[in-house]
Amino acid sequence: MEINSIYEGLGISKEVRNFGEEILKGLEERFRAIDETTEYNQLKVIKAMQDAKVDAECFNSSSGYGYDDVGREKLETVYAKTFGTEDALVRPQITCGTHALALALMSNLRPGDELLSPVGRPYDTLEEVIGIRESKGSLKEYGISYREVELLSDGTFDYENIKKAINEKTKLVTIQRSKGYASRPTFSVKQIGELIKFIKDIKPSVKVMVDNCYGEFVERIEPSEVGADMIVGSLIKNPGGGLAPIGGYIAGTKDCVENAAFRLTSPGLGKEVGASLGNNRAFMQGFFLAPTVTSAALKGAIFAANIYERLGYKCIPNATESRHDIIQCIELHSAEKLCKFAEGIQAASPVDSYVTPVPWDMPGYDSQVIMAAGAFIQGSSIELSCDGPLREPYSVYFQGGLTWYHAKLGILSSLQKLVDANLVNVDSLC
Repeated sequence: MEINSIYEGLGISKEVRNFGEEILKGLEERFRAIDETTEYNQLKVIKAMQDAKVDAECFNSSSGYGYDDVGREKLETVYAKTFGTEDALVRPQITCGTHALALALMSNLRPGDELLSPVGRPYDTLEEVIGIRESKGSLKEYGISYREVELLSDGTFDYENIKKAINEKTKLVTIQRSKGYASRPTFSVKQIGELIKFIKDIKPSVKVMVDNCYGEFVERIEPSEVGADMIVGSLIKNPGGGLAPIGGYIAGTKDCVENAAFRLTSPGLGKEVGASLGNNRAFMQGFFLAPTVTSAALKGAIFAANIYERLGYKCIPNATESRHDIIQCIELHSAEKLCKFAEGIQAASPVDSYVTPVPWDMPGYDSQVIMAAGAFIQGSSIELSCDGPLREPYSVYFQGGLTWYHAKLGILSSLQKLVDANLVNVDSLC
């Protein structure tokens, strides 16, 4: 059977596929550059695993208290070596990225301290953690204040007002690398390093945490290598490589990680407890695969931007900008188009492809959100997925794809749904 026939069997018309192939002709050089970064990061991970002396014993499971779990300890060593940090906490007991961020904040702030975001409002789910939106157990409830400095109109840092915002109470600065549901650019590691230096020149004692979600392995260095005291992320995003079934990580200075460990478990216990529950192999192998899986998702994001920008939609980043995370934002300006895009991603999935995604009131968000993810692991956004809040400009946030070919199919499928609904003129594809 020819490949065209397989695509047709998956619902992709000849016109849509030809349009995609035409777009791909202009991306060969960019994809080669991604492959070079992937090779670098893959070698970096292998070196970390070899230095940590990872062996078959590491894949054994532990239960109960989880004392003397060799695999867990070596996994955390591998994370620390790869990310250039003193220590790391990598646990299945950290349920998601928001939990990892909340843990890092709550363990390194005390009543009377102030948290500063110099990059504007953080991602929606952190609003309740901080107390911007009222919630039980927030930082605000514990007497921790919050201040933020908006970005300038061009998406760059407002250094003048950041300097004014840093005061005697400022204990921790949080920098969100990726854009979340905002339309700002994602920050490069170089930009983050410059901001960290500026902040620490003003107040050397301040701790800096970087929300690294969706950014791991996109570049050759991580924010921890340019001055961040902590980088935090989810294992069902980039570093889990599509194999980790749950989990999060905090990598950074020994003091910051120790504080987080005591908060996760108990004072006096810290990292010594926490059973791996059979996850060590998936965590380790997922991290091994992460650079390659991330590159597939990155190629998908670039392909999406080039497809939809050619059709006249605003894309953030645009079709030619450098990339610092795997997320592609596309402003669709229509609830119907947003829902059709999500239907296309769902239809291209290996799991639940027959399901039609619908908007719903998702916990932690202030408006209805539509999500598409026919994933092997629930909520895994390193797998082919998209989501977006039903509010202007009705932007869809596309990410993931464990292989480049699946990411490619997903984008073509999203476009096919728009064409079939007469929301995009098929003649404009030729």
